[in-house]
Amino acid sequence: MLLYHFSFLSLSTLEMSLFLATMPLPPAFLLATQSFLGEEAARRLFSAMQEPATVSIRLNPAKTGLCAQAPTPAPCACTRVPWCTSGYYLQERPRFTFDPLLHAGCYYVQEASSMFLEQVVTQLLEHLPLAPEEVPAALDLCAAPGGKSTHLRSLLPDESLLVANEVIRSRAHILCENLTKWGHPGTVITRNDPADFGALPSCFDLILTDVPCSGEGMFRKEPAALEAWSTQNVLLCQQRQRRIVADVWPSLKPGGLLIYSTCTYNTAENEENIRWICRELGAEAVALEVPDEWHLTGNLLSGESFPVYRFFPHLTRGEGFFLAVVRRHSPIPAQSATPPSASRRTKEQSHPMSRPWLQQPAEYEWVLRGTRYTARLRRHRALTEQLERSLHVLQAGVEVGEVKGKDLVPSHALAMSSALCPDAFEHIPLDGAQATAYLRREALVLPPDAPSGYLLVTHQGVPLGFVKNIGNRANNLYPSEWRIRM
Repeated sequence: MLLYHFSFLSLSTLEMSLFLATMPLPPAFLLATQSFLGEEAARRLFSAMQEPATVSIRLNPAKTGLCAQAPTPAPCACTRVPWCTSGYYLQERPRFTFDPLLHAGCYYVQEASSMFLEQVVTQLLEHLPLAPEEVPAALDLCAAPGGKSTHLRSLLPDESLLVANEVIRSRAHILCENLTKWGHPGTVITRNDPADFGALPSCFDLILTDVPCSGEGMFRKEPAALEAWSTQNVLLCQQRQRRIVADVWPSLKPGGLLIYSTCTYNTAENEENIRWICRELGAEAVALEVPDEWHLTGNLLSGESFPVYRFFPHLTRGEGFFLAVVRRHSPIPAQSATPPSASRRTKEQSHPMSRPWLQQPAEYEWVLRGTRYTARLRRHRALTEQLERSLHVLQAGVEVGEVKGKDLVPSHALAMSSALCPDAFEHIPLDGAQATAYLRREALVLPPDAPSGYLLVTHQGVPLGFVKNIGNRANNLYPSEWRIRM
């Protein structure tokens, strides 16, 4: 790779040598970056990388209207992220762990540059070739921990289905937690290798591939990425990224969009891969409208003009980020997914509670797996069953409750879901100290007039979870694996 044959380059200023003393950047990284940015721009980038990282959050539009006050971590003042209507910069980093509204899914702590995803969805989604009455389907292929999945879910049409996938078991559980807290019922979570999606030809209208990368853009936030960096690892990442995209490519519909993103700077993992996708897989890079005042940078490959979008911390307020969008034009091989078999269709159950727990209950079907009931949107039935035949599905729809003896114990996922009927349970408001105690899974002392049975505890009007009041005490039903341990 000519990009890394840079013996003719040198760090020509004393200032660049000083950078090695403040945050030790690998000399090979400095030289390679200088080779495609030029000396002056590289100097400014390396200087910006010595500054503290920005802190930003993105609000959940499905929950912010419930709050008694804006769900931003007080007392941090905030300013809006220009390319994201729900994104805000904070002046300082608060103790997020102890904010009940974070655990309630009212906002997500996310790097500002990656919120640029909003521009792709808002500008291009309406141009997808959807048939009448067709339910849009989107896939976030490398989804953990869930920042882009929660964002994508908020941006997609409400009737669409989002499939969020993560191949690594431990990270898949984190993804489940974050999407559960975000609370949208039109979500399926899977744990599969990208190659497994080849069994779903022409399935998705939109695929997001935030591919594993060398992480150069996160050096000042993630020391582990800095320690693991090498020129060899960059090229290994490039080949892995190509395999991931090639594996999932058959599942993209003709005319569908694939979003490719990384948090790294080099052109090997970015522009060179987009050029490869267009040449080898039959794709066309798609342009977005971007205001000049956002100071994004375009294609850095000499002689190439296809559109890409780069964030550099010396030009924009955020970390390093790269994004490009490609549209599929090549025909799909002559094959089709097996239609749902009547003998394998999920058996719908009648719900066993005395009053509705869900808003618009007629839109859902109830599925019983073992002792657990899940509510799934009827409009997603065919696609969800297709996914279950081909993939390892961890979660689909909203887990509503678990049968224990004669009781149906409401699930924490139900409390987090926007599908929850607000009048299904009595509400017990908690102040900040009580909410933190609840999130630690400590015992609560309820008001003496609190009714017995299952109650929904809230903070600033937002559900936090359930307790069971048995008179002399209230059993805390917050998931033990999610409790605050600090």
